[in-house]
Amino acid sequence: MIMIYCPMCGEKLFDKKIGDEGLVKYCIYCERPYFDNPSSCVEVLVINQYNQVLLLKQNYISTTHWGVVSGYVNNSETFEEAVIREVFEETGQQVEKIQYVKSYYFKPHELIMAGYIAFVNKRPFNNSNEVDDLMWCEINEVNKYIARINNISGIHFDYSMSLLNFQVIN
Repeated sequence: MIMIYCPMCGEKLFDKKIGDEGLVKYCIYCERPYFDNPSSCVEVLVINQYNQVLLLKQNYISTTHWGVVSGYVNNSETFEEAVIREVFEETGQQVEKIQYVKSYYFKPHELIMAGYIAFVNKRPFNNSNEVDDLMWCEINEVNKYIARINNISGIHFDYSMSLLNFQVIN
């Protein structure tokens, strides 16, 4: 988010050189710097006890490719809490264990995404108004479906498989 006005007093921010940070937006009235920050999100590869990957389709993102669970981190919520909440809200799956993979910067939407793997015991899917379709997919079939253009899902899948030492055969 690009800051223009001070969120405390509402006055226009000015550029000020601050240490090693360079020019930073600064409120001369509150004497406080503000940094332009991306929104925080989680990107979650969900794997069940049969080593199947949960893929979902959200038509507002793509009508042809599938992705993984993702969502914004709420105020006062940790990345791990966001993983558990998003997986449940979008799929109905209860997270048993999570593992951090890596972070990604998604420039088109100015998002910083924390990538995780969520391990679940397969349960029925719930109905989410954010998701148009869900499916369990064998790991070696994921590349037929997963989004890779203008989407972090495919990249996150690759890093997750590498971390887990899975050899994906197409």
